[in-house]
Amino acid sequence: MALDKTQVEKVLNEIRPSLQFDGGDVELVNITDDGTINVHLKGACAGCMGSIMTLKGGIERLMKERVPGVKEVNAV
Repeated sequence: MALDKTQVEKVLNEIRPSLQFDGGDVELVNITDDGTINVHLKGACAGCMGSIMTLKGGIERLMKERVPGVKEVNAV
């Protein structure tokens, strides 16, 4: 089942203000057929030591809660 890109973008837009507050941002790169979302962390998020926690504990957790079929979110 293909993920709904509109739903994915909606969740990213909800997360984005928090990232931008700290000087970072996130950009959708692609969505694979197996339920993986690939994103690009930008700005302060790109080199931040806490980026894995932001990615897995924040972005991935919310995606799994709000977008049916999400298996994982990876930074590329």
